Amino acid sequence: MLTPKLLTTLPQSTPKSVFADFIAGVTVAMVALPLSLAIAIASGAAPETGLVTAIVAGFLISLFGGSRVQIGGPTGAFIVVVHGVIATHGFDGLVLATLMAGVILVIGGFLKAGNLIALVPEPVINGFTIGIAAIIALSQLPDAMGMTLPEGTPADALERIPAMWDARSTVSLASIAIGLGAIVLIVALRRLFPRFPGLIVAVGIVSAAVAVFALPVDTLFGRFGALPDRLPLPRLPDITAARLVELLPSALIIAFLAGIESLLSAMVADRMVAGRHRPNAEILAQGLANIGSSLMGGLPATGAIARTATNVRAGGRTPLAGIFHAAVILGVMMLAAPMAGYLAMPALAGLLLVTAWNMSEPQHWRGYLTTGRVSDRVLLVLTMVLTVLADLTVAIGVGVALGLALRLSRRGVPPADWTPPDR
Repeated sequence: MLTPKLLTTLPQSTPKSVFADFIAGVTVAMVALPLSLAIAIASGAAPETGLVTAIVAGFLISLFGGSRVQIGGPTGAFIVVVHGVIATHGFDGLVLATLMAGVILVIGGFLKAGNLIALVPEPVINGFTIGIAAIIALSQLPDAMGMTLPEGTPADALERIPAMWDARSTVSLASIAIGLGAIVLIVALRRLFPRFPGLIVAVGIVSAAVAVFALPVDTLFGRFGALPDRLPLPRLPDITAARLVELLPSALIIAFLAGIESLLSAMVADRMVAGRHRPNAEILAQGLANIGSSLMGGLPATGAIARTATNVRAGGRTPLAGIFHAAVILGVMMLAAPMAGYLAMPALAGLLLVTAWNMSEPQHWRGYLTTGRVSDRVLLVLTMVLTVLADLTVAIGVGVALGLALRLSRRGVPPADWTPPDR
């Protein structure tokens, strides 16, 4: 079924439920604002692209999606692939790859590809998620410690670690204090007030300390200049046959990540609200959202598990919450863009370090290593290592192929009756 959940839930809405969705939307927007900025910066893009993605893609995912409470936008899972595409093909190449991924997802929605998530082995998903979290953490350590790396330092782990070691003399104690302060505040506020949007409060407090005490710490404005106060006009990227072929692998990876993460998020949301999402409508919505985001110069987008959970805890129960969330971010962008320039870079790095830690789900590490089949553990570790040391495309390709082969072998499929040809 491709019918958006909004059309199903809207006739049942009451003034009370709409107000509850509005409050949830405001709460999620306060969480999404600093995250969207930090994700864009970590991806190698301009910070405003994160806001554009949260506004445009977040609106379209809620408008057309198959989940009652899904919140869409830029996520940490895309940082690695986005950074790689920008480094290799430029930002215009990323825009075209995102547009292609959106078209692939739209086709997938009509072909009912949302039902295929069950075929992706769980160890592969866990492996590349932990690997991506490790890469995010590694990429944020320089900003969190105030390091100055040489321009053009690669994101590859094997080359970045030696570069960080060589730059150890540039470490700033003030930056470390601000980064640690943000981490401590985020964790403390989350535990003390789990329904409160503590992310923006924590980042705001330590950034205010930087301004009040004139600390020698890099800020958003100092590095990127002023943020725009409006959305850009839609624009098509440069499209040629050669570029389409060149960017197809990246587009497939973006489509795969968007589809997998959105459906995983929708399944988590189902358990929280005792609902049932429409997977093919969700895939279609992800496609439309990525097309819309790319045309507006944004980043790839998908359903965000943490923001979706925040929405549910804040009382959101229909897609209106996601639409309100996008509207609030747009309002903040239009009215308070200059204030974002005071945000401290180590604080945003600390935010992403917490995000990476949560993304890796450390509470499950023991279970990964002690339960289940040995082959599943090997598959998880292999996918994780390939993600960190090789390439996300290779990691997913090898992981899925091996996972499906293991699944077939466990079904006791007899070998084919094959006779070598007589040459």
